[in-house]
Amino acid sequence: MSTVTTPPPAVAAPRTRRLPARDSDRFVYVLALPVVAILVFLVLIPMLATARSSAGGAGFADNYRSLLSGASGHALLLSVGISLASVLFCGALGTFLAVLLTRFEFPGRRLLSVFAVLPMALPPLIGAVAFVLLYSETGIVPRTLHSLTGLSPASSSIGGVSGVILVHAFTMYPYFYLSVSAALAGQDASLEEAATNLGAGRLRVWRTVLLPMLTPALVSGALLTFMMSMASFTAPQLYNVQTLTMEIVSARTSGNEALAATQATALSLVSIVFLVAMRWYQGRRVHRSLSKGSAAVRRGLSSGAARVAAGIGSLLLTLVLMAPVLVIVLVSFSVDGAWTTQVLPPEYTAANYQRIFTDPKSLMPVSVSVQTSLMATLAAILVGAAAAWVVARWKLAGRWTLDVVIMLPWALPGTVIGVNLVTAFNEPTAANLGLTLVGTLWILPVAYFVRFVPLVFRSTGASLEQLDPTLEEAARSLGAGPVRVLRTVTFPLVLRGVMAGALLAFVDGVGEYVASVVIYPPGTVPMSVEIYNRIYASEFGTAAAFGSLQIVLILFVLFASRRLEDGPRRRPRRRRTPAVKAS
Repeated sequence: MSTVTTPPPAVAAPRTRRLPARDSDRFVYVLALPVVAILVFLVLIPMLATARSSAGGAGFADNYRSLLSGASGHALLLSVGISLASVLFCGALGTFLAVLLTRFEFPGRRLLSVFAVLPMALPPLIGAVAFVLLYSETGIVPRTLHSLTGLSPASSSIGGVSGVILVHAFTMYPYFYLSVSAALAGQDASLEEAATNLGAGRLRVWRTVLLPMLTPALVSGALLTFMMSMASFTAPQLYNVQTLTMEIVSARTSGNEALAATQATALSLVSIVFLVAMRWYQGRRVHRSLSKGSAAVRRGLSSGAARVAAGIGSLLLTLVLMAPVLVIVLVSFSVDGAWTTQVLPPEYTAANYQRIFTDPKSLMPVSVSVQTSLMATLAAILVGAAAAWVVARWKLAGRWTLDVVIMLPWALPGTVIGVNLVTAFNEPTAANLGLTLVGTLWILPVAYFVRFVPLVFRSTGASLEQLDPTLEEAARSLGAGPVRVLRTVTFPLVLRGVMAGALLAFVDGVGEYVASVVIYPPGTVPMSVEIYNRIYASEFGTAAAFGSLQIVLILFVLFASRRLEDGPRRRPRRRRTPAVKAS
């Protein structure tokens, strides 16, 4: 009897499920398409046009040969030296304030934390004027020392290169302060506790645990400060220091467009080298935590003497940081043309503010600056945050190229950006897709967006460097799509970095002067240009009144941003005690 063997039933091969990581990678490249298109259209094409212009005039070789010798070469070296010194002083001051206000509780901490970021509220032009009024040979401080001690004002004044570095140190340190504060607030306190339990001292914990984790924030602050210092114009102009930006403006004023384009290209190359060096230094190690515990608790001061000393020290530090702002407020009440050789203005009046609020023409610059800066900030949040996430999650070649393209506008003077936009969008062409911006109000928010999108990008990127990608992978493994992961996981965790960059972008947009003076359309003067017009007309009181209004506006922005970060406060509900019936 033969045995018939029946074959086993055919089993359908299991379907291979696509891994969530592939969907995420594809979403990175899809999101990169509009980001790259915007950057190429508004940033890369105008910059390439400037680089192409550097071959005109006497020729490519002669233009760059003249750049490396003579006044241009000296200006280039001076700009690099001032920028490196600015990074050093801003890093020390900004990091010290961030650690002090984030990790310690003392009398006056809340007040100091608000006023610590106010120096960036000063417009570049009037902010530099405030330091001149304070520390120059005819300033308030040298005149006060001369009247009290007989010391010559020339020996106690600050000017020249030292004056430029002073202005940079006290106006650019918020780039370090905000980045380091956001990084410290997002660090896991269990790392410090673990190192302390293993026997490490406080200094060793800071040196081996906390400072390495702060590397992305420090690199972010260094990049923003260096590039901002390289592109600085108002401080060198007032202190008569011939930096490369001054040479660019001088070349454009004299009609030597080829030399100006050569100088602008060289300035960009220097900033690219610094950017690549900082990114290399940051990329040597991974600076992120694999755990997410509770935030570090601020340490209070136990002894009464220490609390009194801390309160007095915080008050003095607040006065030093607020001195330029206080000078602007003081001068805003002075009578135009009455302050000459006196230590303080001899006459005061409120007519400067009355003219601003009663004259519709005076309110127009405030409205123009606020609206255009707000539109630019919203666009910078969308593009800058998306670009930061794309760069952080990019796995193919070209990551650094995208990083450099985004950061390049920060390395250029505002004058160059303004001229590039005017050249690119002056008339309908195939390169600008038939879009004409010159003579319209839209050119202002476009210029502010191009100028300040690196702020949101760099600040968000510093927060993403500390975010472990496995958190996103865990959410995707649970079925969440890429958009939902960004909305519910990534964005809430990097919200502090986004808000810090957005705050800087809005503040700098309201006070932008160098690009605005080149591109603003007739009849819609922004506030920074109006301030310059008032100073040029010797109406210092009215110009300072506009600056004071900007300070009030920044206070409102700071308060609103803090409420957005902290969220609505919920009052604890009282538990109702059930009534007990008497037996």
